[in-house]
Amino acid sequence: MRKRIFSILQYLVFLGGGLFLVWWQLKSMTEAEQAEFKDAFEHANYWLVIPVVIMILLSHLSRAMRWKLLMEPLGYQPKLKNVFAVTMVGYLANSAVPRLGEVLKCTFLSRYEKLKVDKLVGTILVERTFDLLCYLVFIGITVLIQIDMVGAFVKKELLEITKSEGMPLWAKAAIAVLIIAGIIYLLRFLRKKYPENSIIVKTNNFLRGLGAGFTAIRTLKHRKQFVGHTLFIWTLYLLQIYIGFSAMDGTSHLSIKAACSVLSLATLAMIATPGGIGSFPLFVGQTLALYAIHPSMGTAFGWLIWGVNTGLIIVAGLIALLLLPYLNKQQHEINPGDTVENI
Repeated sequence: MRKRIFSILQYLVFLGGGLFLVWWQLKSMTEAEQAEFKDAFEHANYWLVIPVVIMILLSHLSRAMRWKLLMEPLGYQPKLKNVFAVTMVGYLANSAVPRLGEVLKCTFLSRYEKLKVDKLVGTILVERTFDLLCYLVFIGITVLIQIDMVGAFVKKELLEITKSEGMPLWAKAAIAVLIIAGIIYLLRFLRKKYPENSIIVKTNNFLRGLGAGFTAIRTLKHRKQFVGHTLFIWTLYLLQIYIGFSAMDGTSHLSIKAACSVLSLATLAMIATPGGIGSFPLFVGQTLALYAIHPSMGTAFGWLIWGVNTGLIIVAGLIALLLLPYLNKQQHEINPGDTVENI
């Protein structure tokens, strides 16, 4: 009971934070910025939203096919229509309550395909672990292909630091290194001293999960297809943003490198608040500011991309939720007593 109350409070805090970011972004704009923000939407090329929508759907379909591959070693061969439908239902649930989507995906698929929920949860963990590894690699690539811009940004920040009064830069750098080394030593000490602490246990399980996830991918029968789907998914994520740039005059000149930066930061925004509400446009606007895009224009672009993705998830998720019983009407009967609480 206490755990459930804490989860509800945690959700309300993050949702409240997202709503506050929405209010703050709109409230902090000057009249000129509000006019530019409105003008960006009024003159946007909404025809380009069509290929973006197609790519979003294809990325979700590819993700469903990739999840299906993870079930093969378990001896499961669920129908793709069911896997895709529950994937969309999962996205719909996650847009409202973080992590609820994973529970519902496994619950619905086990109900319609008669599969074991605990084993399905294991495939979700492997998938999420691999996604995290891919995300870290993508961030590294994003930095490498823009090393000049990143270097200039770091140099600018360092110059700002050196202008401030106090100790010289080399001393600050030395202190930073000592602090990092101290934190690493402290973490290693705490792991050995308090191995049964809940935080230490969760950290160890997370690290083991990373290793287990990587090992599971290596032992897959169709691992080339799995990696191929992963590359396809991330390529579509990137192209959504790059093509989306052309929908607005203020961002149409941006390159694929800028799209890489936006994708890197926007992914974090989806974690920061439920469905990225409030945080997504803010992160996108701040990222595009590095490319000399006015904050109001950058925020408007963020709202456009977030709105298209969220709107599609809501519509497709609701359709999938309504169609699932009819798609499986002849094959299986649904037990009305099966609920999430029974899992």
